[in-house]
Amino acid sequence: MKTIGVLTSGGDAPGMNAAIRAVVRTSIYNKARILGIKQGYNGLLNGDIEEMNLSSVADIIHRGGTMLRSARCDEFKTERGINKALNIIQVFGIDGLVILGGDGTFRGAKNLKDAGVPVVCIPCTIDNDMGYTDYTIGFFTAVETVVDAISKIRDTSTSHGRANIVEVMGRECGDIALYAGLAGGAESIIVPEIEPDIDEVCRKIIQGRNRGKLHHIIVLAEGIGNAYQVAKEIEDKTGAETRVTILGHIQRGGTPTSFDRIMASKMGNMAVELLLSNQFGKAIGIKCNQIINVDLDEALNSEKVFDKQMYEITKILSI
Repeated sequence: MKTIGVLTSGGDAPGMNAAIRAVVRTSIYNKARILGIKQGYNGLLNGDIEEMNLSSVADIIHRGGTMLRSARCDEFKTERGINKALNIIQVFGIDGLVILGGDGTFRGAKNLKDAGVPVVCIPCTIDNDMGYTDYTIGFFTAVETVVDAISKIRDTSTSHGRANIVEVMGRECGDIALYAGLAGGAESIIVPEIEPDIDEVCRKIIQGRNRGKLHHIIVLAEGIGNAYQVAKEIEDKTGAETRVTILGHIQRGGTPTSFDRIMASKMGNMAVELLLSNQFGKAIGIKCNQIINVDLDEALNSEKVFDKQMYEITKILSI
C-alpha cells in the first residue's frame, strides 16, 4: 500500500476536515503517498486529484465543511462510470481509498469494493442514520447548532406568548430532533419514527397556557410533513399564535464539537491503519465509546433503531 486516496462525498458534515487531517498525517507518518480527490466521485471520474502533504491539512481541524469539497455524481452510478473510475485509479497508481460520507457514499464505495478496489469508509453525516454505528461524524455538532437556535427562539416566543415549530433535518431519521429536543427542553418532538399526535401537542399547549406558560417549542423533523400545515392545525385547535422556523443548511455548518473532532481523528487514523494492514472493504464506526470496524456489506445492511426509551423520557420531562 504505497499510495492512498481520500475523498468526501454526499452532504458535508462538521468533522470531515478533522478526519481528512488524520488520514493524511497517518499516511505520511507511515511513509505512504496520499492523494486528495476533490469533489467526491465526480472528481474521481474527472481526475481532479492532487498529492497532499503535512501543510495541506494545517489549521483545518476546527473548520466545518470539507476542504476536498463534495458533489453529486449520477455518472458514477452507472457501469460506465465505475469503469471510468477504475481507469483513473489505475492511472494515478492508487492502491487504496478512504471514503468519507453517508449511506449513498458507502453504496458507491461498495461498487468499487466489488470491482476489486481496496476501500475503507468513514461515516460522515449529520443525520446519524446509519445503523451499525452509535454516532456519525457531524451529528453532535448539528445537535448543538439546533440547541442554540432553540434557546434563541424560546426567548422571542416567551416575549410574545407564542408557540414555535423548529424544523430540523432528518427525512427518515429523527435523531437530530430527538437529541436536540431533549437537550433544548422542547415541549413537543415530532419524528418520522413515531406516528404524530397533534392533539397531544395541542393539549400540552393549552395545559401550559392555563398554568401561565408563555411559550411552547415544538421540534419537528423535516420528513414528517409540512411544518406550516402543522402550525395552522395547531393554531386552529388552540388559538395560540404559532410561528415556524426552518433551520435548513445552517445545521451543516459551523465549528465541529470536540467530540466530533476526536471521533473523526480516531476514525481517520484507523482507516489508514486498516489499509496498511491489508484489511479492506471495511466501515468504521463507534460502539460503546470504542472505535470499531465492520464489513462494508454489514454496515449497509444494518437497520437503524430509533431510541424509543429516550423519546419516552422527553415526553415525561416535558409535562
